[in-house]
Amino acid sequence: QVRLVESGGGLVQAGGSLRLSCAASGSTFSIDAMGWYRQAPGKQRELVASINSGGSTNYADSMKGRFTISRDSVKNIVYLQMSSLKPEDTAVYYCKASRFAVAYWGQGTQVTVSS
Repeated sequence: QVRLVESGGGLVQAGGSLRLSCAASGSTFSIDAMGWYRQAPGKQRELVASINSGGSTNYADSMKGRFTISRDSVKNIVYLQMSSLKPEDTAVYYCKASRFAVAYWGQGTQVTVSS
């Protein structure tokens, strides 16, 4: 089992920045991809960004240039640096880890961007 704990969410004004962290614990060996998803009220959960064990990253188009995902494979932490935040970025942000084709999810952290 892999346990994921997110932190770093909060309230920020439009144009501001936040950094989210997700710490993995438990059976963390052989974790492949880690990533961030978000879900706004009334909307489906969507990919924000992901990073695999080799460091290759993938971003949703609307996040490119504003968000940066990074990973500390020694500490098993994945970060999401968010800049130029917009009110439409308001959502619960979830961390996801994949290990042996099994997906694990964190509980989520709320990000609210005020206009």
